[in-house]
Amino acid sequence: MTLEAAKLAAESNVWAAIFPELLLGCLALLLLALEIVLPKRLHAIIPDIASAGVLGTLIGLFLNWNSATLGTATFSGMIVHSPGGQIMRAFFLLSALGVFLLARVTLAKQPMPKIEFYHIVLVVTGAMMLLAQSRHFLMLFVALETLTIGLYILVGYFRTRTASLEAGLKYLLMGALSSGLLLFGIVLLYGVAGNPSLPAHTAQAMNYTELARFLAANPGNFVASLGIVLVLAGVAFKIGAFPFQIWVPDVYQGAPTPVTAFLAVASKGAGFAVLLALCGPGGAFLPYSGLVTPVLTLMAAATLLFGNLAALTQHNVKRLLGLSGVAHAGFLLVGVVAAKDAPMAVGAIYFYLFAYLVASFTVFGVMAHVAGPDDADQELDHYAGLAKENPFLATVLAVGLGSLAGIPPLAGFMGKLFVFMAAFQAGHGTTLAVAIVGVVISIYYYFGWIKAAFFDTWTPPADAAPVRPARTPLSLGMGVALGTLALASVVLGFYQGPLGQWLALR
Repeated sequence: MTLEAAKLAAESNVWAAIFPELLLGCLALLLLALEIVLPKRLHAIIPDIASAGVLGTLIGLFLNWNSATLGTATFSGMIVHSPGGQIMRAFFLLSALGVFLLARVTLAKQPMPKIEFYHIVLVVTGAMMLLAQSRHFLMLFVALETLTIGLYILVGYFRTRTASLEAGLKYLLMGALSSGLLLFGIVLLYGVAGNPSLPAHTAQAMNYTELARFLAANPGNFVASLGIVLVLAGVAFKIGAFPFQIWVPDVYQGAPTPVTAFLAVASKGAGFAVLLALCGPGGAFLPYSGLVTPVLTLMAAATLLFGNLAALTQHNVKRLLGLSGVAHAGFLLVGVVAAKDAPMAVGAIYFYLFAYLVASFTVFGVMAHVAGPDDADQELDHYAGLAKENPFLATVLAVGLGSLAGIPPLAGFMGKLFVFMAAFQAGHGTTLAVAIVGVVISIYYYFGWIKAAFFDTWTPPADAAPVRPARTPLSLGMGVALGTLALASVVLGFYQGPLGQWLALR
């Protein structure tokens, strides 16, 4: 690179444009410094500082929503600051706050270091925020691997537990395979787009805009098609879509409950942010929609059916939520498929993600209180009699599960309805029919969980001591947080108002 080229590249490095991500990085380093400097008796305030820092970053993001960089590209075109990217930034910050909330309950039951957990979550959250704004394969891969490596550590964080270590190893192996597929696909696209014998060849094929221009000039190219399929396969691993979902139930069960929630919500959101950038309106792969649309349509249908049918036989609630999360990835894929032809599809996907976030953290919050020290051992039987012992937790659980199932008038129902409307507008009737069947199937296992909490009476085995773990007392702060989440599902179900209009515009 010449000196002039380096100067031009430096001019596009607008550091203020990624100020929220820089704040999270500085906050992560601050936590480690405080752990060293502060006496042990004051270490309990460090999680509070982490939560306050994330909340402050979120507030600052909203106050500076329409910044001067919005709609522009920075860092030599590697990052594009769009309204959708801002929405996903807020989504990931809210997810981090939810994880911190769950960690207060779950980490208290384990003799494990706590500050490092918050540090890694902050780093992963920052990487997700950059990933959602990336429009360059180099930025995509660096951000994706940063968050994935952080998740490897978090999944195996309870290193004294065999289930957590096993989950971490499985996630590492499957994640390495998916990264290999993704990287191989990127290399193929970069190589074929740089071929001088092809029309519109470019040396900047890592840039989504340049790649889209090349693909439009070279329809039906086999190497480009293979590269696109491999990239989609790599992303499908991250969101747990069929046929790359095999890791989901084992990893979700073995990971600590806050990490399971992080995987279910934030990691899935990051994957769909990438899919929208690649396959949505103006995406890099849009010129090859004749290939991408059938592939994603088949993947959506198979993901919906597999996730819902496999969840029917589950008794461990973490595995159940993992497989139901596969089904939710199928619903979101329906929205991605419809995005090319239905203007409301992108807004529907964003609304679905926020509804899913609220409902998921509601359910995981209850799970954190019902679970014992063995975080992987969370069975449906453990919820027997919950309504009698703690009516508040049982009610909150019912609201969260009802929203995940898509029961009106909760937010999850409206999220599914918006996605279905987009699919109908786009003319994907068959996929819509499969999605409706998926909703009907999901009602059975979600309501089986509600039934266990409200109607089943738990009876210990006659020849053994009771095996149900002692439930964690509900603090006032956690009660307020869970009540707020449940109320949000109800309010968004009745009235989408400014939120629905705000997301639909994007």
